[in-house]
Amino acid sequence: MKREITSLYQFFEAFPDEQAAIDHLRAIRWKDGAFCPYCKSKRVMHFSDKKTHKCHDCRQRFSIKVGTIFEDTKLPLRKWFAAVWLITSHKKGIASTQLAKDLRITQKTAWFVLHRLRHAARTKSFNREPKMSGIVEIDESYFGGKESNRHAKAKKSGEKPKPIVFGILERGGTVRAGKISNLSGRMIEGRVRDNVASGTVLMTDEWSGYRRLITNYMLQSVVHSKGQYVRDGIVHTNGIEGVWSLFKRQVYGIHHHVSAKHLDNYLGEMCYRCSRRDMGEGERMNDLLAHVEGRLTYKALIYDPEKVREATRGGPPV
Repeated sequence: MKREITSLYQFFEAFPDEQAAIDHLRAIRWKDGAFCPYCKSKRVMHFSDKKTHKCHDCRQRFSIKVGTIFEDTKLPLRKWFAAVWLITSHKKGIASTQLAKDLRITQKTAWFVLHRLRHAARTKSFNREPKMSGIVEIDESYFGGKESNRHAKAKKSGEKPKPIVFGILERGGTVRAGKISNLSGRMIEGRVRDNVASGTVLMTDEWSGYRRLITNYMLQSVVHSKGQYVRDGIVHTNGIEGVWSLFKRQVYGIHHHVSAKHLDNYLGEMCYRCSRRDMGEGERMNDLLAHVEGRLTYKALIYDPEKVREATRGGPPV
């Protein structure tokens, strides 16, 4: 039976051993009945060790971890559960160095554990469905500070510009955010059309790129350059700006550095917690455990297509 957990102290009481963790995952993943992760058959045989199972149709033997982010892990499931508790309960997440200390594992293992949990928590940069409605706030931000604040030497050296992130917040609802390649009006319009229902009230700042949205949305703006942050008590972008503030504190205060390559993963983790802010801590933990389908290998995680392209060209561009 699924256990409801409301505190870290209760977490240790709920999972005194590995079998308790296995039973909990089984209750969540197989809430509609056991199934084979290979052929999806529901004709599953259970062994007396309470850890392994066998499919009556394809004859494959498996554990509850097969087909999930836990597949082939050498860590006890109980340690994984502790990591799930920490990443879903801490508003700004947890650093891999701290998790390594807490779980007595290497930092490299802790980093991989956290990325596998982010893989489970992924909301995709922009979900498209269901579309947001009501009152929606949108905003863009440079990750790592404004591009105009970069040192002239960094600009001349050909350093890659700071990543741009774009966010959409439905008041009282979910948050979606992700990297975008540029700040063109067309790029922004595409993201908004994909995620926000036509006719929705949009709250924006004064940036001119938002003007092309006026034909399909009810646009309301505040002029930050004139010191205007709230108009008529309802027109503002304070919600989405609060999301950026929280995310930047997560990065600078907890992780200290996040590469552009993995930025979307960290944004997805933050959006996951923000979108489930009204859930209890135990509910959030169980919700993440209900979305653990699909593996993420270390090779896939560190794969860098840019380095592959450079290698096939014979080196980086001159």
